[in-house]
Amino acid sequence: VQLQASGGGPVQAGGSLRLSCIKSGRTSGRIVMGWFRQAPGKEREFVAAISLSGGSTDYSDSAKGRFTISRDSAKNTVYLQMNSLKPEDTAVYYCAADGTLIRSSWAMPTQYDYWGQGTQVTVSS
Repeated sequence: VQLQASGGGPVQAGGSLRLSCIKSGRTSGRIVMGWFRQAPGKEREFVAAISLSGGSTDYSDSAKGRFTISRDSAKNTVYLQMNSLKPEDTAVYYCAADGTLIRSSWAMPTQYDYWGQGTQVTVSS
C-alpha cells in the first residue's frame, strides 16, 4: 500500500488549503484514512479521520469547525479542506491508512500501518 499526499504549501493566516491523499494498492478490512500533523519539536498529532466505506468522520478539537475531511471512494482519495488557517497549523501533514482500526483508535498514530510521505503546510501571520 502506498499513500501519496499533496496540496501543502505556504499560505497566509485566514487562508485555505486542500490536501489530497491517494491510496494505491490493496488493503483488507474496513479502511480508515487519517490526517496527522507534526510541527518541529512536537509529537505527531491527530487532525481528522474518515471511514472510506461509511464516511464516518472524526476531528481533533483544533480541527473542528475549520477543517473538513472527505473522501472519494472510487478514486481511493481522501481530502482535507483547511479553512481559517492559523500560524499554529504550520506543520508537516501526513496521511495514514489502516484496515483494522476500531473507532476509539482513529486518533492514535501508532495504530496506523500505512503512512504517506508528508506535505508541508506553512501559515504566515
